[in-house]
Amino acid sequence: MDGLDGNISIAGLSVLLQAGNLDPVQLAETTLKRIAGYQDQAIFTAVLGERALAEAKASGERIRSGRSRGLLDGIPVAWKDLFDTKGAVTTAGSAVLADSAPAEADAAVVKALAEAGMVSVGRTNLSEFAFSGLGINPHYGTAHNAASRDVPRIPGGSSAGSGVAVAAGLVPVAIGTDTGGSIRIPAALNGIVGYKATRGRYSMQGVYPLAKSLDSLGPLCRTVQDVVWVDAAMRGRAAPDIGRTDVSDLKLVIPETVVFDDAEPGVATAFEAAISRLEKAGARITRRAFPIFAEIFALMARHGALVTAEAYALHKERLQGADAERMDQRVVARTRLGERISMTDYVAILDARQRLIAALADNLEAGELMAHPTLPHVAQPIAPLLANDDLFFQVNGKTLRNTSIGNFLDGCGVSIPCGTADAGMPVGFLLSGQRNEDGRLLSAALSAEAVIRGDA
Repeated sequence: MDGLDGNISIAGLSVLLQAGNLDPVQLAETTLKRIAGYQDQAIFTAVLGERALAEAKASGERIRSGRSRGLLDGIPVAWKDLFDTKGAVTTAGSAVLADSAPAEADAAVVKALAEAGMVSVGRTNLSEFAFSGLGINPHYGTAHNAASRDVPRIPGGSSAGSGVAVAAGLVPVAIGTDTGGSIRIPAALNGIVGYKATRGRYSMQGVYPLAKSLDSLGPLCRTVQDVVWVDAAMRGRAAPDIGRTDVSDLKLVIPETVVFDDAEPGVATAFEAAISRLEKAGARITRRAFPIFAEIFALMARHGALVTAEAYALHKERLQGADAERMDQRVVARTRLGERISMTDYVAILDARQRLIAALADNLEAGELMAHPTLPHVAQPIAPLLANDDLFFQVNGKTLRNTSIGNFLDGCGVSIPCGTADAGMPVGFLLSGQRNEDGRLLSAALSAEAVIRGDA
């Protein structure tokens, strides 16, 4: 069993489990052994060994007796350390919560995947309080990008450990949160698939927040098919309800505003190569300006960022007490910017947001999805970012730029690997839809994935 390929997809594991060729307990033991033996011990904040083995044993008994709960029964899953798992402390990547009482119950989506038969194996590391796109954490260590072959590079954040755990072959799926790109960024930087659902598609009960107007959830997996399967279970569905379309039915629009600014040449080249493949496969591609993208950043410059306002409201009391000294000072500095955002500013941001969401619908033709690079750069080396605060904040802002547009406009998005660029590092291709277009987005991603990757 130790020889089981760590890069096998959920679909591949499911075939083995359901046929009785792989026992869930053996799979759980192999997974736990890999996690314990992996050289980078900053990926997980906690391993749920006892729970994993108990859930795997129950799964095996169900499958052997013909009572399988479906495609996901026996599949290991890891959780970003924002989701409550019964009996474990939810640290949110912060030392100040490390001594909190253990959760009394599972978060709603943890319960949903447990009911689908999935096996919870651990809790993954993140940027403290999920407030950075880089994934650096001074308390629990910084997980190293799984794709780097030269120097330690950022994992991307804030769902840092979730992205690395999947990319390193430790688990087939990890669940993250996304407030400004925190699923799609680590997925893109590590060369895997990451799906940010429309806010509200899944229950947020039992999930530690950052900014409730922006917070959303989603899985990080090896394939879009895996995402579709997990998405169904997170919504309490007994089976996937999203199918493929034909690539020739796809209508993609490439925004010419903001998203390519200061993009690394290698990133642009990999993205354009994927677009060329899609065109040859029959997808209809158009390019046009999206002035509303620029307006979002002008709005932030004038009134402040929505995420900062809400994060400050959440942490105001903590920042005024002794806890502030125990936090990552970069997180403290960024959160305190929210103190400058007045109620008038906040209301202006919310009003403008609704107007811009409506304007996006006017900018898109029926059936169009947006496509652009997930990030304008590949994963950066960690050391220079630790040594220079100004560089840290500059890179953090650039890292979050493209993805945060989708959060502000309350949409959905899926990042798919489309090639490599500088230092052989992965490049992400971001497909995005409007609010509640998740089904159409995932259907399009299913049909386009092989072409985007260059496998078709």
